[in-house]
Amino acid sequence: MTETGQIKSVYFLGIGGIGMSALARWFNHSGARVAGYDRTPSRLTEELIREGIPVHYNDLGKEVKSLTGTREDTLVVITPAVPSDHGEWSWFRKSGFPIVKRSKALGMICNPHRCIAVAGTHGKTTVSTMVATILKNSTQNCGAFLGGISKNFNSNLILPGPGNPWIVTEADEYDRSFLELEPDVAVITYMDADHLDIYGVYEEMEASFLRFSEKVKSGGSLLVNKELTPHFMPSAQQRIMTYSLSGEADFTTSGLALHPETSCYIFVIKTPGGTTPLIEMDYPGLHNVENAVAAAGTAFLAGASLDEIARGLEKYSGVRRRFDIRFKNSRTLFIDDYAHHPRELKALITSVRLLYPNRKIYGIFQPHLYSRTRDFAEEFAQSLDLMDGALLLPIYPAREKPIPGVTSGTILQFMTLENKQIAGKAEVPGWIRRNKPGVLLTMGAGDIELMTDEIVTLLEYETNR
Repeated sequence: MTETGQIKSVYFLGIGGIGMSALARWFNHSGARVAGYDRTPSRLTEELIREGIPVHYNDLGKEVKSLTGTREDTLVVITPAVPSDHGEWSWFRKSGFPIVKRSKALGMICNPHRCIAVAGTHGKTTVSTMVATILKNSTQNCGAFLGGISKNFNSNLILPGPGNPWIVTEADEYDRSFLELEPDVAVITYMDADHLDIYGVYEEMEASFLRFSEKVKSGGSLLVNKELTPHFMPSAQQRIMTYSLSGEADFTTSGLALHPETSCYIFVIKTPGGTTPLIEMDYPGLHNVENAVAAAGTAFLAGASLDEIARGLEKYSGVRRRFDIRFKNSRTLFIDDYAHHPRELKALITSVRLLYPNRKIYGIFQPHLYSRTRDFAEEFAQSLDLMDGALLLPIYPAREKPIPGVTSGTILQFMTLENKQIAGKAEVPGWIRRNKPGVLLTMGAGDIELMTDEIVTLLEYETNR
């Protein structure tokens, strides 16, 4: 089963994941019968249920057959978050149902279309969402699979119009997933070491990115961060173009400044086709200006005009959990962010420091994965030391089993910051009250986001006391 038109029923094991839920929504809108399992309820699973997709949280074993079609017309989509000995997975396997990874299902949808694939260890979600926002507000026809909830579209799925649309998608390097894609335009933002639990050594991860670049269709384009150019060689099949925040590149900013009153970044973007109109981007973070340049270059290669690029970036409202301002008053600013790699933490904290140089910055960080904590403990410590105070939560394991001797203390031991501690979630409210942060950050890719509503309520209460 290689064509989506043959599929009448789709069942998702791990339907609540950000990538899996977008696929579920796509197939649901396409008219297929869709259902799925996840371990626990979440905002996403509740949204899927409201959209008419049955979701359950207990292992049904063979009884799952009541939620699917036949093995001839049903596709089962799996994620590494669900173990292979799960009862439903075992039944599907024994019964001969076609079972594919999420990345394979994504490739089945995207590859027949004009595809834009955004890869890189940082910035994928922001860049792909910016590209989709630009193209949706242009003369181009566009759909998108996003790794976060776009505030412009209130979804991780953007449906295209009829005809021959562009499909924008994130290209995930984890488990070499992006090698299932065959894009017309590919973007690579960063290639910092990560997912060494999969790759073992950096060189293997680098080789995987090079293989991804070779998947670009003949006549297509590869857009890379300028600092990555030594890794890629031009070929007759594709053109390689570069972007950067400043300096020499095919796409770069000029006249970059911070508006003294609104904190907007003001700039133009130079392209091979000329310079965009002035852009006032009401989305914080210098790293997000760099993301905007990548998105502008991508949209340009997809056919958007310079005016459409500028107006699209000005309309961009952000992504949930990416520099997500959850609370703001004269005393306190609360930002929630998905940052879970040392470079992402550094970019976030540095941007906040530039915007609010006179405020004390305190952060709550939940390390994600034992292997990542072990591999980058010193780098995490250096990034967290950029704040005025830090609280580290226990490691969120996700798909991993504990590694002996690896805890949040593995990071803490390298930190030079005086105001630092490890604590559980129950201790967070008291820590916030004691420190009275000028800027409060919550950071991590685990379940730390489940605390954010409670933190907002606390800050509102403290304001009204």
